[in-house]
Amino acid sequence: MDDVETRFEQLQRELVALWKLIGRSDPGGPLEDANTVVVVPSLNVDVDLPSSVLQAYEERFLFMLFLLRQPLIRLIYVTSQAIPPGIVDYYLHILPGAVISNTRKRLSLVAPLDASSRPLTQKLLERPRLLQEIRSLIPDPARAHIVPFSTTELERELAVRLGIPMYAADPRFFAFGTKSGCRRIFAEEGVPHPLGVEDLFSADEIVGAIAGMRAQMPSMRRVIVKLNEGVSGMGNAVVDLEGLPSPGDPTERAALAERLRGMRYELPSIQYESYVAKVVARGAIVEEMIVGEQIESPSAQLRVSPLGDVELLSTHDQMLGGPSGQSYLGARFPANPAYAPQIMRAAAKIGQRFAREGIVGRFAIDFVVVRLGDGGWEPFAIEVNLRKGGTTHPFLTLQYLTDGAYHPERGVFTTARDHEKSYVASDHVESPSYRALTPDALFDIVSRHRLHFDHTSQTGVVMHMLSCVSSLGRLGVTAIADTPAEANALYQKFVAVLDEEARLALEGI
Repeated sequence: MDDVETRFEQLQRELVALWKLIGRSDPGGPLEDANTVVVVPSLNVDVDLPSSVLQAYEERFLFMLFLLRQPLIRLIYVTSQAIPPGIVDYYLHILPGAVISNTRKRLSLVAPLDASSRPLTQKLLERPRLLQEIRSLIPDPARAHIVPFSTTELERELAVRLGIPMYAADPRFFAFGTKSGCRRIFAEEGVPHPLGVEDLFSADEIVGAIAGMRAQMPSMRRVIVKLNEGVSGMGNAVVDLEGLPSPGDPTERAALAERLRGMRYELPSIQYESYVAKVVARGAIVEEMIVGEQIESPSAQLRVSPLGDVELLSTHDQMLGGPSGQSYLGARFPANPAYAPQIMRAAAKIGQRFAREGIVGRFAIDFVVVRLGDGGWEPFAIEVNLRKGGTTHPFLTLQYLTDGAYHPERGVFTTARDHEKSYVASDHVESPSYRALTPDALFDIVSRHRLHFDHTSQTGVVMHMLSCVSSLGRLGVTAIADTPAEANALYQKFVAVLDEEARLALEGI
């Protein structure tokens, strides 16, 4: 074990004493509860994304500013480029019961002003003076921690360089969150999952794996190839098996190789040669594509505390799109109670395994559920996100704004006032016409149409990823209401209003 790993393990032990300060949503607390949170929403993904998209994803976690309602918390929020002041103001004005002037004093925004597509954490590590500036903003390192998006060796080194622990899984557990690693965990913990093969490092190995799967399941019509480290479905590709020679036929492998070259990528910009190069470098899996008359894609979110306690946080029904319906677009909360408790019980097995391994932090497990003839549902675990994910920010937005909690045994969320709440959240509210809008225009639109979040009714929309609306015509939103139907209606109204306002803006009205 090298010095960085040793020092990191020592820092992580400090999380036990810090735990009573981490994750609190109530605004009270004695003076000794003062602490500092360093938010580093760095993405390290296996696909190339434009810098504008990376910046928007880094800003997606601005809901963390809601922690500032606790008067003794200091927040340091790091992004690659400076966040426009109006966007920061938007979040601060949503804070319930906060004095804005006091809140601003406890918020520090740090940016290396580097628009490259490299991970944010790497940009920080290359700038020792910027790290020194961050350290100077932390009054007491013994009462500070880092909140990353994901954890790699880069985040581990950052924690050591800053001298504060990180509330997230140790990078040594990184393999558990890969597509191959999670399939092994599912098998070891007895969690149902699709037929498939992991640890594939060449096109030939993928062909061989598919041939073996067809021998076990000749009726299989499609399989999915997944890069080990792909996120939001962007590393997935579908291989069509219709019309191939019978399993075991001498021409089968050649036919499979040809189908592999024609596989349909979830990210259309990907080419076969570059995709296979990533398979060789980092590995992949192939698994059956689950089919049925009615299929849903829920997820369960959990966390393991530094004390080893497993908390069952939420369930969502994921909204998927893209060429083959595997790209994450958003989610509805909570998941259908017909199967939500069932997937949470399966997820709890993984949570207990992670707790035994010594993993801490939030993670999510994606499922596919298929409707059975008797009206029940059959679940298949398909992925572990050992990091923050697309359902983290809307759920914590709701939790921070309402002081509520999810009840896994009933599949409902109730606020501190004991009112049930639901939401529809998306990272992909998008249209080319939205480029006619600016963040300031969006603030005006939600205000004029009375769509903004209202603390009295605890209903309304909270927007995110605002910095890319003018460049990409895209933003995100969480539409919060009392029931799933009302949340969906609010979401649809928000989109309809944006469409009309964008049309008027383009016409100069």
